[in-house]
Amino acid sequence: MKTLMLRLAWVLFGSSIAITLALWVTKANSPLLLASLGGTTLFLFALTTAPAAQPRAVFGAHLISSLVGILAYQLFGDAFWVYVIALVVTIGILLMLRCVHPPAGANPLIMIQAHASFIHLGITVMVGVTIIFIVAFIWSRLGVGVRKYPVSWTQASPPTLNWSIWDI
Repeated sequence: MKTLMLRLAWVLFGSSIAITLALWVTKANSPLLLASLGGTTLFLFALTTAPAAQPRAVFGAHLISSLVGILAYQLFGDAFWVYVIALVVTIGILLMLRCVHPPAGANPLIMIQAHASFIHLGITVMVGVTIIFIVAFIWSRLGVGVRKYPVSWTQASPPTLNWSIWDI
């Protein structure tokens, strides 16, 4: 029990450092622009061995989903149907490319709501993701626990194309 509590404290402390740095460095006008990074922080610090926590999924999903949201807004505005189409397109692309990272699923909606431009993709999203990644990488090598992050740089998420709930 003592080891579990020590590990929990280590995860929480590292998480707080990562998200604080991400918010501070990006100087996001609204922390909501980085809302999906809260979930990313959870994956990288607590679920470090999950395929969805590996760099391919984290960086790929954030980049793709944010780009889809920005393009959708730039091309079609922020009508209700744009949110739906952007999210559905994002899910399809992430599944087909096998770089699913669930927190990034919020990015198309966030980018449309924020009326984001392409500058947000680099300055807000990718800088924020990179900071959390670097802190998780270093943090996993400094403290409690035997697993180092990342487990695999290129692991697909999901691991196979059999992601359906139906056996076809």
